[in-house]
Amino acid sequence: MYYRKPHYYQDFVCTADKCPDTCCAGWQIFIDEESLETYSRVKGDFGIRLLNSIDWSVGAFEQYEKRCSFLNEKNLCDIYRKLGPSSLCETCRQYPRHTEEFENLRELSLSLSCPVAAEMILGCKSRVEFLEEEDDLEEIEEDYEDFDFLLFGKLEEVRTYLFQILQNRKYSIRKRVFLCLHITQLFQNALEEGILFEVDFAEELQKADKKIKDRKPEKRSEIRFESMQFMLKDLRRLEVLRTEWEGNLSCLEAELYGEGRSSYEKKRGKFLQYIEEKERENWEIYQEQILIFFVYTYFCGAVYDDMVYTKMVLAVFSVFWIDELCFAKWLQNQERLTFSEIVQTAYEYAREIEHSDENLNLLEEIFHENGQYSPRHMADIA
Repeated sequence: MYYRKPHYYQDFVCTADKCPDTCCAGWQIFIDEESLETYSRVKGDFGIRLLNSIDWSVGAFEQYEKRCSFLNEKNLCDIYRKLGPSSLCETCRQYPRHTEEFENLRELSLSLSCPVAAEMILGCKSRVEFLEEEDDLEEIEEDYEDFDFLLFGKLEEVRTYLFQILQNRKYSIRKRVFLCLHITQLFQNALEEGILFEVDFAEELQKADKKIKDRKPEKRSEIRFESMQFMLKDLRRLEVLRTEWEGNLSCLEAELYGEGRSSYEKKRGKFLQYIEEKERENWEIYQEQILIFFVYTYFCGAVYDDMVYTKMVLAVFSVFWIDELCFAKWLQNQERLTFSEIVQTAYEYAREIEHSDENLNLLEEIFHENGQYSPRHMADIA
């Protein structure tokens, strides 16, 4: 079995009760069958507590005031404290570590939804490297009998091109976004037309690279006002995982769009000036790392559903909304924005997107069906 992971993966350490937003609150925690069986056999008072504090019909921990029933007043886990680390269910044991499974390959990542992981991802100033290693574990053949190895190989090849583009810091973010969207749409079209292995993607990238031109920031703000409101409607179609999320979006809508386009453009101009003066180099690195995270984590999953282009749109859409949420927060903070606030914005967004298959699938359907998410239009917003 081969394993691939970002170079910072092994550096993750949970901060437990010091975490600014514990993963044991705000969402439902499902329990694997083996752990449910273990919990059902625990004796004594704690066994009774387990029986009464798990929703056995769905296999999830009960919540009290949005907190896991085993999260104590010190923000520590009573199951860990009473039964030891090996007693944690698979979800609690693994999070924020995430695994994408392919034939004879497991790709490991850290979820952006974790505050510590988000700080590691956004705080990484260097270009992300992906490390590989191998062990003697053999995959069960029948698990992947329909796996399209040729398609997966092509996805890996093109993803390598995407990494090269996204980490090319000589290019503006807009240019990187356009080239990545362009090449993935080309991939999607070739896949659907049955000519995938006839396309030279390196050559197509060179052609596109010569054509793309940057648009002035003030022109982008004009286009962005209409587009972000349109995309906000799509964002609001998603299942809400945390009640405060809807309030955050309502505040953003009133703050940014409530006074019309000219007000938005004026505020956006000041925000971009602030970023230029205070965070220009860092801001593009934050965007780069978010794009790399989403492309690495989700792009090759297209081997299972043939949805290639929408995986790239998800990455770009996420950068847009983390940016827009930071813009709103900057206004609310009297035109100041700290790194910790940027990190908080990123993980709060990711918690609504990453941890709901329903939301991820709905977003891909929206991106697939609506021309608003074409490469040219998306690049014009960036």
